[in-house]
Amino acid sequence: MSTFDPTAYLPDDLLERIRERAPIHDRENTFPEQDLAELRDAGYLSILVPADRGGAGLGLAEAAILQQRLATAAPATALAINMHLVWTGVAKVFSDRGVPGLEFVQDGAVAGEVFAFGISEGGNDLVLFGSDTEAAPTADGGYAFTGTKIFTSLAPVWTKLGLHGLDTTSADAPKLVFAFVDRTDAVVTGDDWDTLGMRGTQSRTTRLDGATADAAHVVRRIDPGPNPDPIVFGIFSVFEILLASVYTGIARRALDLTVLTAQKRRSKKTGAAYSQDPDIRWRIADMGLAYDALPPQIAVLARDVDEKVDNGARWFTLLSGVKHRAITMSKHVVDQAMLVAGGGSYFSSNELSRLYRDVLAGAFHPSDPESAHSTAASAWLGPLES
Repeated sequence: MSTFDPTAYLPDDLLERIRERAPIHDRENTFPEQDLAELRDAGYLSILVPADRGGAGLGLAEAAILQQRLATAAPATALAINMHLVWTGVAKVFSDRGVPGLEFVQDGAVAGEVFAFGISEGGNDLVLFGSDTEAAPTADGGYAFTGTKIFTSLAPVWTKLGLHGLDTTSADAPKLVFAFVDRTDAVVTGDDWDTLGMRGTQSRTTRLDGATADAAHVVRRIDPGPNPDPIVFGIFSVFEILLASVYTGIARRALDLTVLTAQKRRSKKTGAAYSQDPDIRWRIADMGLAYDALPPQIAVLARDVDEKVDNGARWFTLLSGVKHRAITMSKHVVDQAMLVAGGGSYFSSNELSRLYRDVLAGAFHPSDPESAHSTAASAWLGPLES
């Protein structure tokens, strides 16, 4: 039996303060600076860093539980912190497998640095397998990056941006280059984050004009396209699992709110609590049945990553599948919650209204439904015939 206690890392009082601030950041379209400060002070930025490097030494399985818990209070804060945790999670994947190169991420996280995720590009459906950003070699063995990244969560506060670009000029080109750049005048953060939901992430557009990474912060150079390199597996596995965790946390909060509503509201027609209405009981049962499937799936896959289980070619189907199911489930649960809560949930002051908007962001994260289904089809049926 697990003895992991999430409240040791996310105490109830901290969670409640974050919950109280969430509607303010949503309404004002601001970044939750105080959430980040309190999480940093609590050591949350280094939960995935090994204890011998000054971190909490948790595994991905424990981080997934914590991110579900954080998302019940403030989905946007959880999603923003996710992007930092992705890089510390990739660093853990590397160190667990004896792959050097990301120790500076672990040490930086302990020191309070904030790592952002600069992979997404407009119109680039290759995602990890290609880039429209130019990666030009520099004389000292580093790279200068020029291009545009979108959905850069943590935009106002990051200290290092992990990104990729395409080197087309080296002798062994083309090569995808993964590296980290500092915030300098060569990095311009847009002020374009005015969205339907997830407003607190402040995932603004980032424009790079020769932003440089020195040789020590160039992590990988790999061939474009599907690749078994640890950087690809590390990013894909940690990103999908933690993303599924955030949206599963949203579903849990919607379910809890719905139960409270059903217990509190009474029918004018019968005088009985809504919790005694057969139709509402069925709807809440349906929500619970859908939700209950996801935490165990996330736990198993996260544990497989932690324990270096070899799922071979199945990995990408399993990972994209759990993300897809988490988004689909969470949207369904929030939809049902709105129906049980009634017209009051349509007002922007209602927490369910915010959850309803926040959950829609899940459709825009990789792997999208098309990619997840294509991956699953290839796994079960083989590749398309040329």
